[in-house]
Amino acid sequence: MKSIYHFKFEDLIIYNKAIEFGESVNEQIQTFPKEEANRLSFQFIKAADAIALHIAEGSASSKDQFNKHLQNAWDSAHECIVCSTKARLRGFITKEQDELNRGDITEISKMITSFKRHLKLKQMEK
Repeated sequence: MKSIYHFKFEDLIIYNKAIEFGESVNEQIQTFPKEEANRLSFQFIKAADAIALHIAEGSASSKDQFNKHLQNAWDSAHECIVCSTKARLRGFITKEQDELNRGDITEISKMITSFKRHLKLKQMEK
């Protein structure tokens, strides 16, 4: 259900995928050892949440600025690959969960790249 205080970026599929991924990571880090709270789990959730945050932040900017924010979102998505790999190597998540994370990040990264391309084309039309 949409809030009566709805923002346009909330209609973006890419934003919603990023929100879902952040929530998935939040669930995953709940099982990490407590000593990881200020280490890998913090970095993982920070990077995962940053994807949606950058999309939202850039959405009200110029196309050029939005592209910069999308690049930051893409960079954060790739940080998540490292975090997921480290979590798997340390035995905090399964190989299957790591593969699910990689699939989600791949989809989000492709969407970001396509959206950046779309914005650049619109910018060139002017």
